[in-house]
Amino acid sequence: MTKRHTAKHKISRRLRESLWGTNKVRANRLESGPGQHGARRKGKPTDFGTQLAAKQKLKGYYGNITERQFRKIYAEASRRRGDTGENMIGLLESRLDAVVYRAKFAQTVFAARQLVSHGHVRVNGKRLNVASALVKAGDTVTLTDKARQLVAVMGAAQSPERDVPDYIEADHGKMAAKYVRVPKLAEVPYPVQMSPNLVIEFYSR
Repeated sequence: MTKRHTAKHKISRRLRESLWGTNKVRANRLESGPGQHGARRKGKPTDFGTQLAAKQKLKGYYGNITERQFRKIYAEASRRRGDTGENMIGLLESRLDAVVYRAKFAQTVFAARQLVSHGHVRVNGKRLNVASALVKAGDTVTLTDKARQLVAVMGAAQSPERDVPDYIEADHGKMAAKYVRVPKLAEVPYPVQMSPNLVIEFYSR
């Protein structure tokens, strides 16, 4: 198990928000950050602090991806035409692990990444084990026969805690999903408010 996975609840505590809408992180624990100095009173956040928190929240939500990967996503979003913030969200939601998570093939984005890295996921019939690979509109994502029998996968598909968003068509009987289109920020079912505009400001400094 990676450090990024084991530290996921610390991310929520540090940001004082339950990033994935889970009840495992109690509200009273979110009042203070992790570590021995977590309860220390903090002053009014600076503009830099607010921008940094927005970046850490968005980066953490997608499985706490590395800073190098996240900066590459920002660079690609900036290079493309249109609103950079919307482009960034579109790129993040197009990641293979994000699509697997949105299709409810996994309970968490961390579990989705593990499914991909263990070779349980196919894109257009071809096995792909790179979680950061970008899925294109119209691509079909399926699970291997072995993965379909996993208790965790079946539990995720039947979970009533979240719904499959409109930009993904999922057939849990066949464990197959189609990435219909790249979503806009307003379409993404974040359990907390995300501010990609602040992330853009952070990297534009």
